[in-house]
Amino acid sequence: MHPILIVQLLVLVGVANALPVIAKKIMGTAGAWPLDGGVTLRDGRPLFGHSKTIRGVLTALLGTPVVAVVMGLGWKLGFLVAASAMAGDLLSSFTKRRFALPPSSQALGLDQVPESLFPFIVARCLVPLSWLDVVMGTAIFAIAGLVVSRILFRLNLRDRPY
Repeated sequence: MHPILIVQLLVLVGVANALPVIAKKIMGTAGAWPLDGGVTLRDGRPLFGHSKTIRGVLTALLGTPVVAVVMGLGWKLGFLVAASAMAGDLLSSFTKRRFALPPSSQALGLDQVPESLFPFIVARCLVPLSWLDVVMGTAIFAIAGLVVSRILFRLNLRDRPY
C-alpha cells in the first residue's frame, strides 16, 4: 500500500471537485454555461443538467494541474485526475437525470464513487498504485466527502448538506 500517494491523490481529487464549487461561489452565474448546451434527450430530461457547466470543468482542468505541480506530482497527473474526476461527476449526473433526480440532489455512492474511482484508476498509468490503493482511496473519498460536505454547507460553500 502507498498511503502518502493515496493522500496526495485524495487532495487532487478533492481539489478537482472543489474548484467548480468555489468558482460558482466567486463568479455566481458569470460563465456558467451548461456543458450539455441545454440538450434534452428522448426521455425528456437533460443530458447532465444546468449545474454542470463549462466554467466548472475548465476550472478543474486548469487548477488541479497547478496544485499537482506545487505538490511535486507533475501537471500530467493533475490534468488526468481532474479530467477523470469530471468524467465521473458527469457520469453521475447523467445517471441521476435518467432516474429523474434533480440537479444537486443526493444519490449516496453515485455522488462519491465515480468521481474518485475514475481518477484513482487513471492515476495508475503514471504512479505506482495497487488495486487495493484504488479501493482504499475511493472508500476514503466517499466517506470523507459526506463529512466534508456537511462542513462546507455550514460554511455556506455548498447549497446542500450531504
